[in-house]
Amino acid sequence: MSDLLFARSQMAMSLAFHIIFAVVGIGMPALMVIAEWRWLRTRDAVMLELAKRWAKGTSILFAVGAVSGTVLSFELGLLWPTFMEHAGAVIGMPFSLEGFAFFTEAIFLGIYLYAWKRIPPRAHFAAGVVVAFSGALSGAFVVCANAWMNAPAGFEMVNGQVTNVDPLAAMFNDAAASQIVHMTLAAYAATGFAVAGIHALALWRGTLHRAFHRAALQIALTIGLPAALLQPLSGDWSARDVAERQPVKLAAMEGHLRTGSAAFVIGGWPNEQTLEHTGAIEIPGALSFLLHGDPQAVVPGVDSVPADERPPLAIVHLAFQIMIACGTVMATLSLFGAWRWWQRRRGLGVALPDDRRFLLAIMAAAPLGFIALEAGWTVTEVGRQPWIVQGIMRTADAVTPMPGLGVTFAIFTVLYIGLAVAVVFLLWRQILKTGVTPVPLGVTSELPLPSRTTGAYPTPKP
Repeated sequence: MSDLLFARSQMAMSLAFHIIFAVVGIGMPALMVIAEWRWLRTRDAVMLELAKRWAKGTSILFAVGAVSGTVLSFELGLLWPTFMEHAGAVIGMPFSLEGFAFFTEAIFLGIYLYAWKRIPPRAHFAAGVVVAFSGALSGAFVVCANAWMNAPAGFEMVNGQVTNVDPLAAMFNDAAASQIVHMTLAAYAATGFAVAGIHALALWRGTLHRAFHRAALQIALTIGLPAALLQPLSGDWSARDVAERQPVKLAAMEGHLRTGSAAFVIGGWPNEQTLEHTGAIEIPGALSFLLHGDPQAVVPGVDSVPADERPPLAIVHLAFQIMIACGTVMATLSLFGAWRWWQRRRGLGVALPDDRRFLLAIMAAAPLGFIALEAGWTVTEVGRQPWIVQGIMRTADAVTPMPGLGVTFAIFTVLYIGLAVAVVFLLWRQILKTGVTPVPLGVTSELPLPSRTTGAYPTPKP
């Protein structure tokens, strides 16, 4: 492996690890705030237990995210010094604002964790709202910086030097809005489905604390299902933006290898030398119709640029297919959940937490959000290659000249494995192993357990 490949691999591993905690930092605070809001309205002890339990998990994941995020900030300067030299002045504003949002989230998370009995309940709830809002804002600022790499704006290049910098124009570049919406929805969908899957497993196994897990499942679905339903719409917006500004990336994503009318390609393996597909299912003209409303519209293919300006086709196409497959399953399950909820509102059928088949489906779909997230970021970053800043700077020109990057790659790999083990251990010990605090009699009701053979629940007595 070359030093360039080691540097790219180290950055990819760091991003793949950190993005999980960044997403949880957006989604989990929303869950705990909803739980506390319901406690303030109903004084249901289950909701209070949920808010405290989720706050504890948020704090653990936030701490690991802070560590991995700090490592990433150092890697940007150490592995890509030329990039930071030219781009630092342009995208410094969103990175600075991200730091401000991060510290705001950290401060108010501390208040939220340790001030349950020290400040009024509504003030405590307001602190949680600040945590949730600043977490989402932090993610948005980082995405602004990434969007600039895909759609550079707010500066001029004169004799190889960056001049006339407009930080606001750079931060609010043309790709920022679609990427922020797509990423934020992905965060809520991934977190909601993952949390729902954990509590669905507890209900499916017949836990003794059904009221706790029912409430947790309902809140998680409140976040996850709408986000998953809206995600295809934001994905279409993002795809149209990519088609306008990065047509070669779109061609690699969709497997559109030759310029002309574009088919919708399902599966297959593209050959980078012959620009032919193997084993693909094609719907002729479908992509042209989706982009331009005309199945005969000409769409630039991978062959529209020289070979040295093409991204790795197989990786980009496969990652895009995985993302689309996961998103489709989640959106379909969300539609089913919405339909069952509507039926229940009309007095038909059983509630979603009481449907064993739905619980099984949620358990199976629990990791799909994070799989789609990793695949989507692979498409974003690998699909831009060989550019680190689209059309401005190549990745090979931005890497550090320092040799021996294989050593740092090995060290950071061990570091991230150790962090992952520590996270699993802490979550298991602090959250899962401790069980659920018993709820006082009369505060909430425990429904009977379902039949393991029929899946039916007895009608609860008044």
